[in-house]
Amino acid sequence: MKQFQHIDVSRTQSLLADPTQEVRVVDIRDPQSFANGHIQGSIQLTNDNLREFLDETDEDQAVVVVCYHGISSQQAAQYLVEQGLNQVYSLDGGYQAWGQAQYAAG
Repeated sequence: MKQFQHIDVSRTQSLLADPTQEVRVVDIRDPQSFANGHIQGSIQLTNDNLREFLDETDEDQAVVVVCYHGISSQQAAQYLVEQGLNQVYSLDGGYQAWGQAQYAAG
Protein backbone atom coordinates (compact mmCIF):
# COMPACT_ATOMS: atom_id res chain seq x y z
CA MET A 1 0.00 0.00 0.00
CA LYS A 2 1.32 3.42 -0.95
CA GLN A 3 1.98 5.85 1.86
CA PHE A 4 2.19 9.61 2.22
CA GLN A 5 5.55 11.16 3.07
CA HIS A 6 6.55 13.43 5.90
CA ILE A 7 8.03 16.82 5.04
CA ASP A 8 9.54 19.47 7.28
CA VAL A 9 9.14 23.24 7.03
CA SER A 10 12.52 23.78 5.39
CA ARG A 11 11.88 21.26 2.62
CA THR A 12 8.38 22.65 2.10
CA GLN A 13 9.80 26.15 1.71
CA SER A 14 12.29 24.79 -0.86
CA LEU A 15 9.53 23.04 -2.81
CA LEU A 16 7.41 26.18 -2.87
CA ALA A 17 10.37 28.32 -3.97
CA ASP A 18 11.32 25.97 -6.83
CA PRO A 19 9.80 27.33 -10.06
CA THR A 20 10.03 23.87 -11.66
CA GLN A 21 7.71 22.37 -9.04
CA GLU A 22 3.96 22.77 -9.10
CA VAL A 23 2.95 22.25 -5.49
CA ARG A 24 -0.54 22.44 -4.03
CA VAL A 25 -0.75 23.23 -0.33
CA VAL A 26 -4.01 22.26 1.34
CA ASP A 27 -4.92 23.41 4.82
CA ILE A 28 -7.41 21.27 6.71
CA ARG A 29 -7.80 23.55 9.74
CA ASP A 30 -11.11 25.19 10.61
CA PRO A 31 -12.24 28.28 8.64
CA GLN A 32 -11.43 30.77 11.41
CA SER A 33 -7.87 29.46 11.85
CA PHE A 34 -7.35 29.52 8.09
CA ALA A 35 -8.67 33.08 7.91
CA ASN A 36 -6.31 34.14 10.72
CA GLY A 37 -3.28 32.91 8.81
CA HIS A 38 -2.17 30.28 6.32
CA ILE A 39 0.67 29.44 3.99
CA GLN A 40 0.58 31.78 1.02
CA GLY A 41 -1.18 30.18 -1.94
CA SER A 42 -2.74 27.40 0.11
CA ILE A 43 -6.37 26.43 -0.15
CA GLN A 44 -8.62 25.35 2.65
CA LEU A 45 -9.64 21.76 1.99
CA THR A 46 -13.01 20.75 3.39
CA ASN A 47 -15.53 18.00 2.76
CA ASP A 48 -17.38 20.52 0.59
CA ASN A 49 -14.53 21.04 -1.90
CA LEU A 50 -12.71 17.70 -1.62
CA ARG A 51 -14.18 16.14 -4.77
CA GLU A 52 -13.43 19.28 -6.81
CA PHE A 53 -9.87 19.32 -5.46
CA LEU A 54 -9.33 15.68 -6.43
CA ASP A 55 -10.79 16.27 -9.90
CA GLU A 56 -8.50 19.28 -10.47
CA THR A 57 -5.28 17.77 -9.12
CA ASP A 58 -3.00 15.73 -11.37
CA GLU A 59 -2.14 12.40 -9.76
CA ASP A 60 1.60 13.17 -9.88
CA GLN A 61 1.37 16.74 -8.58
CA ALA A 62 2.99 17.38 -5.20
CA VAL A 63 0.45 18.05 -2.45
CA VAL A 64 1.39 19.24 1.04
CA VAL A 65 -1.28 18.80 3.71
CA VAL A 66 -1.23 21.23 6.65
CA CYS A 67 -3.12 21.04 9.95
CA TYR A 68 -2.52 22.59 13.38
CA HIS A 69 0.36 20.45 14.69
CA GLY A 70 1.05 17.83 12.01
CA ILE A 71 -1.14 15.06 13.44
CA SER A 72 -4.47 15.28 11.59
CA SER A 73 -2.67 16.02 8.34
CA GLN A 74 -1.22 12.52 8.38
CA GLN A 75 -4.65 10.92 8.14
CA ALA A 76 -5.75 13.38 5.48
CA ALA A 77 -2.55 12.81 3.48
CA GLN A 78 -3.05 9.04 3.59
CA TYR A 79 -6.63 9.49 2.41
CA LEU A 80 -5.40 11.54 -0.57
CA VAL A 81 -2.92 8.79 -1.44
CA GLU A 82 -5.76 6.26 -1.28
CA GLN A 83 -7.70 8.47 -3.72
CA GLY A 84 -4.90 8.08 -6.29
CA LEU A 85 -2.50 10.96 -5.63
CA ASN A 86 1.13 9.82 -5.79
CA GLN A 87 3.15 12.60 -4.18
CA VAL A 88 1.45 13.59 -0.93
CA TYR A 89 3.21 15.06 2.10
CA SER A 90 2.15 15.80 5.66
CA LEU A 91 3.82 18.92 7.06
CA ASP A 92 5.62 17.90 10.26
CA GLY A 93 4.65 20.25 13.07
CA GLY A 94 1.79 21.69 11.02
CA TYR A 95 1.00 25.37 10.74
CA GLN A 96 2.43 25.92 14.21
CA ALA A 97 5.89 24.85 12.99
CA TRP A 98 5.47 26.93 9.83
CA GLY A 99 4.60 30.01 11.88
CA GLN A 100 7.51 29.48 14.26
CA ALA A 101 9.93 29.14 11.34
CA GLN A 102 8.61 32.31 9.72
CA TYR A 103 8.87 34.17 13.01
CA ALA A 104 12.43 32.93 13.56
CA ALA A 105 13.42 33.93 10.02
CA GLY A 106 11.84 37.37 10.31
